Amino acid sequence: MRPTLWPARGRRRALRLPVVIATRSDGLRLDTDRALIDVDRVHHWLSTDAFWALGRSRDKVARTIENSLVFGLYESAEPVDGHGDGDGEEHGAEPGKVGEQLAFARVVTDYATFGWLCDVYVAPEARGRGIGTWLAAAVVAELAPYGLKRLMLATVDAHEVYARAGFQPLPDPGRIMIISE
Repeated sequence: MRPTLWPARGRRRALRLPVVIATRSDGLRLDTDRALIDVDRVHHWLSTDAFWALGRSRDKVARTIENSLVFGLYESAEPVDGHGDGDGEEHGAEPGKVGEQLAFARVVTDYATFGWLCDVYVAPEARGRGIGTWLAAAVVAELAPYGLKRLMLATVDAHEVYARAGFQPLPDPGRIMIISE
């Protein structure tokens, strides 16, 4: 499904994306609805426990959420009409009803040629349940219809998690340059 455009602040136009609702048989729910993101929780996770974002302000976290495709993973999804069979496909879980947020990821993208998967975080108490792999695979699947030429991420210690979702090491790292603060 392609995004539609709607007028945003000022002259800028923003993408309005369909909300993805997927559930697993264990009740976990993956959703792209920004309104469901627990900004305070995500800020706490990133600013206190994620080495790449230590000290990031709440305002900055809120702005990243506002300007990215976000993925939230929640406990205790309540499947409707027997949906939620664990296959990771889109299902009819009741919109707006989620339990505790267990994970977060966001993608910065133009929906045409490039995407950057970043700020992937799984709560410590939820690790070891395949959540990171499911989250990364869901991002890849959600962006596949757009035919991006490149979807990238950076990781220090989760190469195996991302490899299971199809990511590979950069073939020629000498071609990539960055400006870093």
